[in-house]
Amino acid sequence: MKRRNHSCLIVTMMGTLFLLIVVLYGTINSQQSETSGLKPDYRLLGRQVYKLDINWPKYPELFSGEVFGVAVNQYTGVVYVAQRGETVPKVLVFSTDGEFLQAWNTSTLEMPHGIFVADAATNPTVWVTDVGHGPYGHSIKQYSPSGKLLQVLGSMGEAGSGVNPLQFDQPAEIFVHSSGEMYIVDGDGGMNNRLIKLSKDLEVLWMHGEKGQGLAQFYIPHSVAVDNYQRVWVADRGNKRIQVFNSVTGDWLGTWGSCFTEDAPYSVRLTPDQKYFVVVQLNTNQITLLDAPPVGVIGQCRVFTVIQLAEDIKPHLVDLDLKTGALYVAEIGAQQTQKFTPFNLGTGFL
Repeated sequence: MKRRNHSCLIVTMMGTLFLLIVVLYGTINSQQSETSGLKPDYRLLGRQVYKLDINWPKYPELFSGEVFGVAVNQYTGVVYVAQRGETVPKVLVFSTDGEFLQAWNTSTLEMPHGIFVADAATNPTVWVTDVGHGPYGHSIKQYSPSGKLLQVLGSMGEAGSGVNPLQFDQPAEIFVHSSGEMYIVDGDGGMNNRLIKLSKDLEVLWMHGEKGQGLAQFYIPHSVAVDNYQRVWVADRGNKRIQVFNSVTGDWLGTWGSCFTEDAPYSVRLTPDQKYFVVVQLNTNQITLLDAPPVGVIGQCRVFTVIQLAEDIKPHLVDLDLKTGALYVAEIGAQQTQKFTPFNLGTGFL
């Protein structure tokens, strides 16, 4: 009888312990969700690196078109959002705190695609690639921070492949280095599949322009970024890979493809510490962080963590605040830009 009572006591204690663990687990998960800003529209697969800023921007109803691009000036605390639509302002300007600052009601933009802030610290200007087919399309335009057109690259309204004068066919994105040199991926579905480097004086320094699946060939090059170690990283969307080049010579250095078997990379940017690449994949609705390789090595891509967005969010291009590390995602499907802020990992993430 005593043995039976003893066994019952053990079973009861184990059951109570199990229930306690379940309750604690649920409480901890709930607390983590509350403190990390998690919402039902995304979840983390792997290490928790970013949390959604649900209060940015303060007036999300101002997004009135399809949001294609976003660019951040970390020195002035300004975020530029490029959107499309018949009667919508093509660029909305917010502060990094979420305040609405202004809209560009310019008629010189048709279908903005990529957007980039150049010379952010001293004399900031905003470059926008235009993939429209009308009188202002097939070009890349430089604007003042208030939306005044300053200059145009390419022949507006004329698709082409020439280099003298320079022509584009649906240019996808531009990256302006601190040296003033420019890197352009030209070919968001048009006749061109090119990576072009221009000098500060707009002379072509080198170019890769063959369509195909081979080394240094492209099929819809969609995004470009340059790291601190003279390497150019190109999201070769149609080939589901990232290709790497020497920024000085243009020599091909390597390819990453193993991380993109399910969906292509659409956008590529680096975190401020240059330790991770931020890559978005539109069709799988993912934001993926990849380990950046050391100097002199390309190797194979390795996934650090993934932010899984809800279905039909359709993230297109991203940019980072290089001061705070905040990540801004332009989302076509959701017709919005979202801000994700980094956790302090205690490992030099920022």
